[in-house]
Amino acid sequence: MRSDLKIIAGWIPEGARVLDLGCGDGSLLDHLQSAKRVTGYGLEIDPDNISACIRRGVNVVEQDLNVKGLANFSHHHFDMAVMTQALQAVKHPDLMLDEMLRLSKECIITFPNFAYWRLRLFLLLKGRMPMSKTLPYTWYDTPNIHLCTFRDFEALCQEKGIRILRRAVVNSQHETPALARLCPNWFGQIALYQVTR
Repeated sequence: MRSDLKIIAGWIPEGARVLDLGCGDGSLLDHLQSAKRVTGYGLEIDPDNISACIRRGVNVVEQDLNVKGLANFSHHHFDMAVMTQALQAVKHPDLMLDEMLRLSKECIITFPNFAYWRLRLFLLLKGRMPMSKTLPYTWYDTPNIHLCTFRDFEALCQEKGIRILRRAVVNSQHETPALARLCPNWFGQIALYQVTR
């Protein structure tokens, strides 16, 4: 399992009820079910990923968050809502964050940091929208419609009265270099946050 998912798994308590938004192939939920007796659901739109979830024995619901949102789930139904590398791809990330906290006591969110130094340098030197391992798309075909930085996300949390419980940072190899811990907005490629109301 990727090390960013290992960090997330470490933040989720034993026996928790988890909703994984944009769960991909279900590897996180699969691990949590076997290692921590977690129960829950994954939401996914990609048919191949849905098939992979079913093969793993992960409960998965086919659902487009931009179309249906999370209205089909009741308040505080889960202990934890998780969204890895998908917040930047939803139409209204601020409202999605509100919905996640309506459904669960705590949330874990990860996203690519658009203030990473290589992206800044790419933009400065080439004058074009940056591309990287974390953001491998051109400006016209990217699913990432709301790119942000560590500071942007923390400002949004402050505006909404959301408390940050934990923060971690990893690079494209999903490792945590010392410089990234020291100055995450410059040297962190992927942000990981655990938040609550």
